Amino acid sequence: MEPTSETVTARPASVLAGFVDHYIGYRMTGYAPGLHRGLPSRHQTFIVAIGPTIDVVAQTDRTQSPADYRCVLSGLQASAAAIAHTGHQEGVGIALTPLGCRALFGLPAGALWNTTLECAQIAGPVADELWERLQGPASWPARFAVCDEVLTRLANPQRLVTPELTWAWRTVTGSGGQASVSALADRIGWSRQHLTRRFTTEFGLGPKLAARITRFERARRMIVATPSFVTLAQVAASCGYYDQAHLNRDFAELAGCSPTTWLAEEEIPSVQDDADTSG
Repeated sequence: MEPTSETVTARPASVLAGFVDHYIGYRMTGYAPGLHRGLPSRHQTFIVAIGPTIDVVAQTDRTQSPADYRCVLSGLQASAAAIAHTGHQEGVGIALTPLGCRALFGLPAGALWNTTLECAQIAGPVADELWERLQGPASWPARFAVCDEVLTRLANPQRLVTPELTWAWRTVTGSGGQASVSALADRIGWSRQHLTRRFTTEFGLGPKLAARITRFERARRMIVATPSFVTLAQVAASCGYYDQAHLNRDFAELAGCSPTTWLAEEEIPSVQDDADTSG
């Protein structure tokens, strides 16, 4: 069987704007069994498996035991997870922003930092309902409509991140990781130390690491999307790295390998690469 892959993206209902950036429906078949890297991102991992479960064989927190998930929910992370696959994957990825974690689940994203859970452990029977209703044959628009309906019931617009931290998060990620922490603190009227403490408590990581992950994510997407004649040095310069060696060091720490090794080993197309991460 020839490998085939399909990805479809859609925006969520307007009531979820700011909490969820987009949905990604994916179906991949005919690939050889192997391992996939789940990489750091400015979105939390929130994926509903359709059919086979999501088999995480190495967690980002190596003290957490491997597990398989029907509906996986994770906090932000600064290292890669290892996910085993049989060559077939299908599901819906929900691009949950750290600003939406409070609204949907009633707790700050920082409470889930570097942790992976079955969503039902946080959301209860509603998460099981979401998984059950997405099983079986259906169109992607129908599946996205189910996500809209279930997540809208979960969302509470009274549970919001403070305006200062909302602005700081959106500025860091919206700048492609180029925003200065000192400039952020000055604009808000806080000290740099106070901003870092508040930011870390809310999101699980400080603004400097958030900027680094945002820059890494941008570079990773550019590496996949640009023609082969565009060099890694050019990608590094475009994304704000000092040089290619700086890009390579970030990949080694955040992905666990070099950019070229990652490209060579990732036979299964990454859902993260196909996602629209604007906004």
